[in-house]
Amino acid sequence: MEIIHFTTFNFIALLIFFSFLFVLLDKRNKSKQQKLPPGPWTLPLIGSIHHLRGAFPHRTLRKLARKYGPIMYLQLGEIPAVVISSPIMAKQVLKSHELAFTSKPQLTSIAINTYNYKDIAFAPYGDNWREMRNICVTELLSAKMVKSFSSIRNDEISSLVSSIRSMNGSVVNVTKEILRFTNSVTCRSAFGKVNQDQDELINLLREVLDTLGGFAVADLFPSWKLLHKISGVKSRLLKLHQKVDAALENILNEHIKNGALGSKGNGEFGGEDLVDVLLRIQENGEFQFPLTNDHIKAVISDMFVAGIETSAAVITCALSELMRNPNIMAKAQSEVRQVFKGKTSFDEKDLDKLSYLKLVIKETLRLHPPSPFLPRQCTKQTYVDGYKIPPKTRVLINSWALGRDPKSWQDPESFIPERFEKSSIDFMGNHFQFIPFGAGKRICPGMQFGLANVKHPLARLLYHFNWALPYGISPEDLIEKDGLSAAKQKDLCLIAIDYRIDEFF
Repeated sequence: MEIIHFTTFNFIALLIFFSFLFVLLDKRNKSKQQKLPPGPWTLPLIGSIHHLRGAFPHRTLRKLARKYGPIMYLQLGEIPAVVISSPIMAKQVLKSHELAFTSKPQLTSIAINTYNYKDIAFAPYGDNWREMRNICVTELLSAKMVKSFSSIRNDEISSLVSSIRSMNGSVVNVTKEILRFTNSVTCRSAFGKVNQDQDELINLLREVLDTLGGFAVADLFPSWKLLHKISGVKSRLLKLHQKVDAALENILNEHIKNGALGSKGNGEFGGEDLVDVLLRIQENGEFQFPLTNDHIKAVISDMFVAGIETSAAVITCALSELMRNPNIMAKAQSEVRQVFKGKTSFDEKDLDKLSYLKLVIKETLRLHPPSPFLPRQCTKQTYVDGYKIPPKTRVLINSWALGRDPKSWQDPESFIPERFEKSSIDFMGNHFQFIPFGAGKRICPGMQFGLANVKHPLARLLYHFNWALPYGISPEDLIEKDGLSAAKQKDLCLIAIDYRIDEFF
């Protein structure tokens, strides 16, 4: 009996032990599954905001990621946020778990500027967004349509060259000249003609872009209404939006008026432009949802911001890097002048021969992506690398940091176009160490349109002019802004010297 009792007791004890061990291991596994990504220490009310001291959040967040890892959790005021800083983590968010991260963050600044998310860039993912995106790609942003606008680009590039040539030997505000060029091309392509008050509208849209970074008080403390009033941020946003809205309303009303007078379209070539198409869809009820004037104005605003500021930022960043690297400048100019020599007009075949210039543009996009962050919002609880990402978490993919990741790039801080010479890496969203235009379903639909407004004007600026720095200016002063664009803090000002050999200009 004693033997039986002893054996039974041992068996029960062993069973309890293994049961306890199982529960403990199960708890540990569940604990790991419920664990948020690592991140810096927080303070009451403000969370992790105090860690973001400094002018450039993308730089600060890369520094923090070096300490806490490529997937990092921050509490930004009321907003839970996850920062992604490596290609492997970016691939998980943008590909492996794409459906959980297809929506964009809902920010006070964006809600105001997009007529409550009625645009394409920040609209919630779904059928409405898909219909709007498809019509804009078909009517404006496809490779076929971009090619059809080549005469507009050529015309505006000639105006750009003439304007700079009139200031030969003097200091030229290159940023303003290029912004006028990208504005004119975008307006003529999308809206039929250039806006009369284009300089004022450009300045307004640049101000708008600076507010969309997601780090304003109103975006970090959305429920603190009193704080919004004290800071004045929301009031400033609303006043700015009213000015932009008035300009967009004028564009819309002019198209409606011309349509009422029997015009077949306001397009550059006599047909419909993008606004005409959207008005026709609105009148005929062709979408599955009611298309309002606010939807159309929001899309116009998207075209302005994406088509004007971001393309101009890439050109100015490319020129800045070339000024910092005179050997690369000499090589790029030599290629352009050899290909264009003796020509009075330039077409796509000529541009396709500029293989080194393509490398320069790719290297510029690596170091200076149009947007330093790719913002997303988690729509359902998801696990990335074993860490829990709760719903409504704001996800910031630091595309600026990805382009400078030392594990992906050799000598990542240096401007070396030749790194792409024998590389299959492209920016089409397939290589997550290089995603200046995003990836997946929310990849930038205007990529082809934007690149066409970069390659051709940059080639002509290198062909027609030699460039020098004004007295007292250092080529190292490439300072980036906050906000969504990688534009310079100060306008790029250079001395343009007309380059004339035996060619006819």
